[in-house]
Parts: sequence; C-alpha cells; structure tokens
Amino acid sequence: MIKSFEDFQIVGKDNFDASVASVTAMTKGFQTMAAEMADYSRKALEESTKAVETVMAAKSVDKAVEAQQTFAKQAYEGYLGEMNKLGEIYLNAAKEAYKPFEAQLAQFNGKVAGK
Repeated sequence: MIKSFEDFQIVGKDNFDASVASVTAMTKGFQTMAAEMADYSRKALEESTKAVETVMAAKSVDKAVEAQQTFAKQAYEGYLGEMNKLGEIYLNAAKEAYKPFEAQLAQFNGKVAGK
C-alpha cells in the first residue's frame, strides 16, 4: 500500500486532483441545468401569455375552455419533456463527476488484490 511519506503525498495529491475534477464536472452540469431551466421558464412564460390572450379573445365560453384545455395539455407535455431532459443532464454530470475516481479505484483494487 503506502510505503513512504512520498507515496502518502502522491495519494493525497491524486485525491485532491480527482476531487477538483469531480467538483468541476458537477459545476458544469449545474450550469447546464440552470441554463436549460431558464430557457424553459422563458418559453413557458411566452406560451402562458399566448394562452391567456387566446382565452381572452375567445368568442364563446366553449372556445375559451377548449383553448385552456389545449394549453394545459401542451404545458403538461412540455413539463414532462423538460424534466426528462434535466434528468439526462444530471445523469451525465454525475457520470462525469465520477470519472476522476474510477482510475483511483481501479488502482486501489489492483493494490489490494496484489497484496
């Protein structure tokens, strides 16, 4: 395992470097998620505004209800799609954050197995 103080320092440095790389990957993932959520919020607000205008311009109650139902369906489907997209972004960020530790884990397992 660790045979000297230099080995201990190397392990510490490797752990620190892996941690920094991992945090950097997660930060990039969170930035991507924030940008995606801001874009979705902007689109949702625009669609809501259009829906209100359509409902207010309806010539009858039936047309107003129909417009509102159409909007609700589209908003729900858009929300589900956005949540799936955010889930994928988070999953990719988590995978990228784990990558720096994979090599260390393999190296550690090799040392333990090779005792």
